[in-house]
Amino acid sequence: MYSFVKFVAIVSKGCGIVAAALTGSAIIIVCQMVVMRYFLNASTIWQTEYVIFSLVGATFIGSPYVLLIRGHVNVDLLPHYLGERGRRLLALLASAGGLTFCLILTWTGFDLFYEALVNGWTTDTVWALPLWIPYISLPLGIGLLSLQYIADILCLLVGKPMPFAMDAHNPFEGE
Repeated sequence: MYSFVKFVAIVSKGCGIVAAALTGSAIIIVCQMVVMRYFLNASTIWQTEYVIFSLVGATFIGSPYVLLIRGHVNVDLLPHYLGERGRRLLALLASAGGLTFCLILTWTGFDLFYEALVNGWTTDTVWALPLWIPYISLPLGIGLLSLQYIADILCLLVGKPMPFAMDAHNPFEGE
């Protein structure tokens, strides 16, 4: 089990690197697009679509890394007032709900990707990018997010790590 959790953590960190690279490339392309349009008075054909699709892809592909580092928005009012056991139970329920949603989204995303691939869908622009390329980020990213949820659930079941990224003590005790 620990080797699976470590493997998923490595994959999730790799997803974070890919997401950062996609975001960085989008920034570079936006700068190139500004130079092309305003300084050289040239048209830009593919840049806007690339930026949109790379940022969407970075969002999906980067999601396992965000879950790994607990970087998501977290409403922690209830967990602060629960004991450690209650926090673990709440984390298990939340993770199970997240996993269920991600599995459904992965299946639906794969169906969309496959349909675009088989039917040869392209964008309606001059660039005519095959849509399976940006669509693959949905089942890939959310599928890997599902693996991160499974690793988190396994860790919670054996008592590691502390749910909701909280210390063992309650910060509201003694007020």
